[in-house]
Amino acid sequence: MTRHRFTRHAFTRRAFLEAGALAASATILSGCAGRSMKARTPLIDARSLAFLRELALATIESARVRPGESRSGAGPNSTGMTLITPGGNYPALWTRDFAMSLDCGLIGAEEIRSHLELIARCQNGERERRLASGAILPAFAIVDHVNLAGGAVFYPGTYSSGEDQGAPPWGPLPPIDDHFYFIHIAHALWRNGGQPGFLLERLEGAFHSPGCDRETGAALATKERRAVGFGFQDSVYLLGSMSFATLLRWRAARQLAQLCAAVGKRAAAVAYMSEAEKIAAHLVPVFGDAEKRDGWLLAATEVGRQPDVWATLFALHLRVLPDEAAQRARETVAAAVRAPGNTIEYQGAVRHVPSDRTFKTDQCWESGGSALNTYQSGAYWHTPTGWLIEALDELDAPLAREVCERFLRHLREVAGAPWECFGLEMAGAQNPVYMTSVTLPLAVLQKLA
Repeated sequence: MTRHRFTRHAFTRRAFLEAGALAASATILSGCAGRSMKARTPLIDARSLAFLRELALATIESARVRPGESRSGAGPNSTGMTLITPGGNYPALWTRDFAMSLDCGLIGAEEIRSHLELIARCQNGERERRLASGAILPAFAIVDHVNLAGGAVFYPGTYSSGEDQGAPPWGPLPPIDDHFYFIHIAHALWRNGGQPGFLLERLEGAFHSPGCDRETGAALATKERRAVGFGFQDSVYLLGSMSFATLLRWRAARQLAQLCAAVGKRAAAVAYMSEAEKIAAHLVPVFGDAEKRDGWLLAATEVGRQPDVWATLFALHLRVLPDEAAQRARETVAAAVRAPGNTIEYQGAVRHVPSDRTFKTDQCWESGGSALNTYQSGAYWHTPTGWLIEALDELDAPLAREVCERFLRHLREVAGAPWECFGLEMAGAQNPVYMTSVTLPLAVLQKLA
């Protein structure tokens, strides 16, 4: 995601772990669920899993900014609550990063609820607003992030909550994914004992706020009303239906169906489940290779018709693809890891686009993005690592174990890990001690252990 970038710091593994809230780990970790027993060599041993959990706990703790504290020259935090930032020294709460870290089970119901309420307070009202910058806030739009003053920031690239936020180069509309991550946070709270009807009207408003293709249910960006689809691609210019945001929309529709059913809104539950089924039925026709040459899903249908590694792995994680397409996708992923030079993975981390499928020899994406092999245009990220290992595990368990071992070795040996992203030999590494680089892989790996 596009934010201020910070230089590499020489943290040591021992000092970093000791600085975290490790004393509480035994109590918190006892509540983590989801291990599935398999009669084979474990994908990750108990000692390594404990290390990963401790590192996640310490990273979450380092991401907290308490009332009155400042971070990276911004602040103080005047929201009246402790904010969980993305880590990496970021001075704001990001909707997506917080949501993506919840499935690891290390953030409790009280913190989930307070963050959900803060995001809801920043949600746009029932009427569209137009800002002086040319940006457009649709009804019920969800913030991209909340700054330490409690200001609603709807767009990447700024900490301003004023009329100057948004518009070029992000498009006039706020990122789409935050709307569906808002629903994911509420669903996580319900799973942790919250009331299913809590903020339900706001959740439904958020779901319907971004544009979609009515025929396919896909998340949509047009030239006139363009929006970033997924925040980890916010420097990239995509147009048309967008695969990652569409997968989030599918999950959010199912989650809303469950919440509505739990409060007796049966007609709404049926409608949301029907929308999810429509999305699932069109995923491969819209984003797949019509000639079935490989199993990658495309990032977008107009500008950015390129293999999206993250979206393909996320689709496999969600188990939303038909069996034949899922098998083809797993085989494509495994072939990419086995390929000479390994076209998608390095030290357990994952590129956005395979290195042999860039748009041009010197350009990763068709439009936008950073320089080739940097940031969202070919750097490596651990945020989707768990999805990669999970996909490989169903096809080639030894290969999955190799990738997992590379991931763990990186975390143990590289100063400052978990990093947000990095290039080969750690070139251009940015934002150390980054939360989703450990919390999201943990959420998957503790179920595979």
